[in-house]
Amino acid sequence: QVQLVESGGGLVQPGGSLRLSCAASGSIARLNAMGWYRQAPGKQRELVASITPGGNTNYADSVKGRFTISRDNTKNTVVLHMNSLKPEDTAGYYCNKVDVLGRYFNWGQGTQVTVSS
Repeated sequence: QVQLVESGGGLVQPGGSLRLSCAASGSIARLNAMGWYRQAPGKQRELVASITPGGNTNYADSVKGRFTISRDNTKNTVVLHMNSLKPEDTAGYYCNKVDVLGRYFNWGQGTQVTVSS
């Protein structure tokens, strides 16, 4: 059973940066496309960035050019660098695998990102 632990969130001013990290227990995660999801109060969870085991990336239009996802398969970690943050980026951020059938690993506790002046 894969466990996911997210960290790195916090309060940042508009235009600031944060680095989120996701540590996955177990090696199975390295075999899957992984993604960073976010969910704001009253809104549906959305996938903002994903990366395949081989390193191919994809981004939601809302974060393209500002966020960068990377992974280290030897350490079972997935990192999200967030730059030029906007108030609308405020949300809980979670990592999990990308699965069109919704067969996710158990969700971690997530990490809160708040962008406010």
